[in-house]
Amino acid sequence: MLDLRRLALICEFARRGSIAATAASLGYSPSAVSQQLAALERQAGTALIDRTARSAELTDAGRRLVEHAERILAMVESAESDLSAQAVTPAGRVTVTAFPTAAVAFAPALTRTLRRHGGITLRMGQGRSGRGMREVQSGEVDIALIDDWYGGIREPDTMRVFPLLRDPLVLVVPRTHRLASPDVPVDLRELREESWMATPDGEPSRLAVDRLMADVGGHRPVPWEFEGLSTIIGLVAKGIGIAAVPALALAAGVRGIVVRRLPGPPVGRTVHAVARSSSVHRPAVSVTLRAVHVAARLLAADLEAVEPVPR
Repeated sequence: MLDLRRLALICEFARRGSIAATAASLGYSPSAVSQQLAALERQAGTALIDRTARSAELTDAGRRLVEHAERILAMVESAESDLSAQAVTPAGRVTVTAFPTAAVAFAPALTRTLRRHGGITLRMGQGRSGRGMREVQSGEVDIALIDDWYGGIREPDTMRVFPLLRDPLVLVVPRTHRLASPDVPVDLRELREESWMATPDGEPSRLAVDRLMADVGGHRPVPWEFEGLSTIIGLVAKGIGIAAVPALALAAGVRGIVVRRLPGPPVGRTVHAVARSSSVHRPAVSVTLRAVHVAARLLAADLEAVEPVPR
């Protein structure tokens, strides 16, 4: 009979593409990974990995086994969820990953809700939004908070996607800026020559800002590019320049800035929670998803109330 742990291992190898990367991902040594894959080949009675001096890749039989293994592992998790659903008290560790601004914004409300469930332990990490769905699919995490700027999120058969809130792009300026006064209307054409700060080229929030300015004739090249929206907001507070950022990035609170609504059609992103279909009925995961939705409702109310007031 094929060993479930080895089936999970070959699935991880298929995702990572090399024995070294698989070992690093799982915290094993490369030789241990090689030995376990060799043992799986003996159980299967056929070659699953085509090894050369410089690389290793799945054979046709290996790819077919990975397809079966992914279904088998999903069924096992579904069975575990079904059995644990009978438990009176939700318990166990739930691992959540989120893009940085969501992690900061959701963490307070999430922990306030979950601390009523003493049997649940939460591990919340940060990562790029684009990795979240892959990490859920691979089983590395139970829930991911991801953002979508383009309306392109699709729900795979093995996943559940839960829309949470709309996060609008807002203008932030120093308190000494002329637009700090709510009586001065925001005209993007008049801001084209301002000292803008933004994330680097290719970042989703940067693309949104560039599209926004392109609609009014564009602006001169952005002189200040920084990784991290919190860095940009902090520099706005020091009077370095102005920026357009997702409102969710202001959840931590920053003094010295004024937030203004942007004119024209709303520009922004949608925030979603993602989980495996086979795990959503596990009590600890189900309770955590409900806590995420509660946090989203509270945050959505805050975002709707964004007004031109100093922070």
